[in-house]
Amino acid sequence: MRENAGVSGEHRGDYQELVDEISALLGVPATLENRDFELIAFGAYDSEGDLDPSALDPVRTRSILTRRSTTAVRTWFEGFGITRATGPVRIPPTPEAGVYRGRICLPVRHRGVVLGYVWLLDDDPGPTDAQLAGAMQVTSRIGALLADEAQAGADLTRELRAVLTAERGWQRDMAVAELRTALGPRGDGLHTVVCVAPWPSADPDDAPSARTVPGTTALCTIPWGTTGQSLALLVRLRSPDVLTPALTAAKPVRTGGRGRPRRGRRPRRRSGSRLPGRDGGRRGRRGREGLGELGAAWREAAAAARAALAEPRFGPVAEWGAIGPFRLLTALPPDAAHDPAVNTLLGTAHRELARTAEVFLDRAGQAGRTAAELGIHRQTLYYRLSRVEQLTGLDLDDGEDRLLLHMALKGARL
Repeated sequence: MRENAGVSGEHRGDYQELVDEISALLGVPATLENRDFELIAFGAYDSEGDLDPSALDPVRTRSILTRRSTTAVRTWFEGFGITRATGPVRIPPTPEAGVYRGRICLPVRHRGVVLGYVWLLDDDPGPTDAQLAGAMQVTSRIGALLADEAQAGADLTRELRAVLTAERGWQRDMAVAELRTALGPRGDGLHTVVCVAPWPSADPDDAPSARTVPGTTALCTIPWGTTGQSLALLVRLRSPDVLTPALTAAKPVRTGGRGRPRRGRRPRRRSGSRLPGRDGGRRGRRGREGLGELGAAWREAAAAARAALAEPRFGPVAEWGAIGPFRLLTALPPDAAHDPAVNTLLGTAHRELARTAEVFLDRAGQAGRTAAELGIHRQTLYYRLSRVEQLTGLDLDDGEDRLLLHMALKGARL
């Protein structure tokens, strides 16, 4: 087995190809370890010299067989300044330390940070300066892969939750700055925010790993209602008009935390709100620019999820630009849409009357369409509407009374 089991499958082949490239370029065996001296890949070079038993001194043998070096070996090698070096470091043979042959260490760096080491067995005369310069260019490509993997595996739960829950002002600015720093170059790409709600578990830490959700840069749980939780996903997009990655990312989490199935719950609704990037004008989606708009994008995504729970026709995925009047209703305090005139109508004893009134208003007051949709006679419709007026004291021939009743009925769903 050539690759370190701790390396993601996405890059295993890439690491091996790059190590083989260095081995072929220099004509000597090469070994790649991370900065903790854990083996990632090694390249076997076919030559008579490579068959010499001294090529496999105890240190190299242990590294290959156990896939890591001891703390003592690590400390000894670091004593030659490899953690600070920006170019090749030659280390002489030291038999008493188990190093029978000299080494050349090529530090693997990315943006000035050492992420690993490429080890070469040194010969006389050994690789030329030009060859080593070419090998260092390959190590820069290795460093980019290691950095990408480190960022992909980083747990950004704390940073993302801080941005989504911070108050406006300096607190949010600081949270955004921390998230931007943690994301690095990935923060410059196009993203969408996905809200999965309600999330089955009440435990804030009971969520999948971002590494197991395709395309997800970060995720966290956010309080939902008074006791529940929602799941926030920050998903990378390639195009502002194609939300397929967001839908794909939501699939693995449909059963909830730790793979538990949903039982006795309403279908969860997901909603996406994009950032950064400009709106393309299609399907009414609303664009968001930069990580500074992440909080606003999350509020839109959560609002769309609430609307989809209230109005199934929006689901299973609701977009902010497609939820109509719910964009206003979801922005109101929880009790703001409850008008005293409509309270009696919203009681359990008058559900059929409330549904009749809502369908009538949804159909712009067209009696024929309303009666057909409800499957009742037109005279029955008129009787029900008169009962609605009696219970509410509202005049359905008055535009403002109609608006009040319509919004109160929609708000009650939230």
